Order: sequence, then C-alpha cells, then structure tokens
Amino acid sequence: MKFCPKCNSMMVPRKINGKSVYKCMKCGYEEEAKASEVITTKIKHKETEKILVLENDAEVPQGAQKIKGVVCPNCKNDEAYFWILQTRSADEPATRFYKCAKCGKVWREYE
Repeated sequence: MKFCPKCNSMMVPRKINGKSVYKCMKCGYEEEAKASEVITTKIKHKETEKILVLENDAEVPQGAQKIKGVVCPNCKNDEAYFWILQTRSADEPATRFYKCAKCGKVWREYE
C-alpha cells in the first residue's frame, strides 16, 4: 500500500503508457513503481484486473508493519512484515500478505 506524499490519500497501481505507476485518485500525483513492483493489467469479461507481483527478494512495501507471532512456512521464524491489499472485488475481504523478517519468503492469507 502506498500513500500520496502530497495529500496522504491511498495511491493505486496503474499501467500508463506501458509504465507501471502508482497514481493518487484524489490529486493526480503519479510515481513510477520500482522494478520489484510489477503491475499487470488484463481485460477479463469487460472488467480490468490488476495484479501486484512481489518477488521474495524484493524490498518490503512502504506502509508494511513488522509483527511477531506469525510463523514463516519456510524457516519457522515468528517475525514478519505484513500489508493488506484488495486483490478481489470490493465485496470480498482483503488479502493479507506476509514477508518473513529472516528468510524473506512472501506468502498470503485470505481473510
């Protein structure tokens, strides 16, 4: 999750002229996405689907928080960073992503 540095509104991932960017829907501010944040857009039954791909060796996204008590499925460490994204339709619950603070494994849980 990324927030606009101008108005503090949540920014959304977009593909603009072939570039992956984050755009503020309130004030229009745009910021290019990092190489590890790939945004893909597909047309599926007249709906646009956006997918954010985060590789295991990528940096933790801005706004992620470190928590204890979540066990990594890879190394069994109990510290991880987490962030929440709306990956399905608006009437569905959000998806919680985790990144292990020790080995860097990224996994997700559906709420």
